[in-house]
Amino acid sequence: MSKNTPLAKNKISSTTQQYLDIAEIKENTVVMRDGTLRSVLLVSSINFALKSEDEQNAIIASYVGFLNNIDFPLQIIIQSRELNIDNYIAGLKQKEKEQTNELLKMQIADYLQYIGELISIGKIMNKKFFAVVTYSPSSDKHKGFFSSLRETLSPGVFIRMKENIFQRRRSQLTHRAEIVMSGFASMGLTAIELDTQSLIELYYNTYNPTTSPNQKLVDINQLRVE
Repeated sequence: MSKNTPLAKNKISSTTQQYLDIAEIKENTVVMRDGTLRSVLLVSSINFALKSEDEQNAIIASYVGFLNNIDFPLQIIIQSRELNIDNYIAGLKQKEKEQTNELLKMQIADYLQYIGELISIGKIMNKKFFAVVTYSPSSDKHKGFFSSLRETLSPGVFIRMKENIFQRRRSQLTHRAEIVMSGFASMGLTAIELDTQSLIELYYNTYNPTTSPNQKLVDINQLRVE
């Protein structure tokens, strides 16, 4: 093919970020391109099947009451990933070699064999539970229609030019997140808000499931913007 063909002259200038709805991540907050904000909560789990009937009914009642008390969007996500235990197995093998007590050495060997048989049956999966709390400028009842519309049409400009707008939205989002965490607590669940580093790692691992295990992100505090 000739170098003068239009195909050869075209350069790939687009990046993955251009196709994402995320504008930026800062101050433990995901800022979307449409001007809305997201707070992501990592939520613990409970074994519902092991609870007594009364406990199950109490949890259900708390969950129903929790849903009836919120008037904003809430997204619940279950993320399932294959658990990489190679480092764990390597550590056990090293302990087996260094162990001087023959009985303990045999027990470690038996445990390694058990893990090997378990892996041969199926993959070991790790499940994480997230709750995504949303705040949209259009839901602010204190603003006029044209003011909300203007900020929605050009959210990136307003967020970057006016820090007070972001802080006001962030305050509303934090209030909603606290309501959600309180609701989860009433069901015996613990929820924590992901910080900026954790959010970046979450989205990086989600969009790069194959490369992320081998290409770890650096701490954002070590990054320097020239």
